[in-house]
Amino acid sequence: MDDKIRCEWTRGLFEEYVAYHDEEWGVPVHNDRTHFEFLILEGAQAGLSWATVLKKREGYRKSFAYFDPEKVALFDEEKIQELLQFEGIIRNKLKVRSAVTNAQKFLEIQKEFGSFDNYIWPFVGGKPIVNNWTKTREIPATSPESDALSKDLKKRGFKFVGSTIMYAHMQACGLVNDHTVDCFCRK
Repeated sequence: MDDKIRCEWTRGLFEEYVAYHDEEWGVPVHNDRTHFEFLILEGAQAGLSWATVLKKREGYRKSFAYFDPEKVALFDEEKIQELLQFEGIIRNKLKVRSAVTNAQKFLEIQKEFGSFDNYIWPFVGGKPIVNNWTKTREIPATSPESDALSKDLKKRGFKFVGSTIMYAHMQACGLVNDHTVDCFCRK
């Protein structure tokens, strides 16, 4: 491990977790496939740790068509049953089914807004919200913006998109920068 100062939640965790923090978390995303990936992964995390999901990320990539929403939207019951047998993902029936539903709804948003990116960024005024936390415990689980995003996605038929999950999505995709003020990634 190097001597860089990082958010305290990375301490003592495995290499891929630290790399996720250093290279992805809080970096603004404008790619629809990446947004879709995090919608699936954050939904899978519900009730679990991010470390659990991150360890299965490659399994998700392979089993969910490398997060191609057009392909996932077409998954039928046979494919869902196949996924529920695959140990490389979290085999929760509701979460797997929600990924298919969310892919279908994701495509509807792309059609309406031109892209999911065009849809999601206005929830934060078009630019990242940069917070000034000194300790991880100060970081909230939700925000007014994640509340609004969650409410709108639920209205559109999405599943596993509660405000806490959407706040995590906003952090992962850089709509919110919650790196603590001493973290080298905050810039």
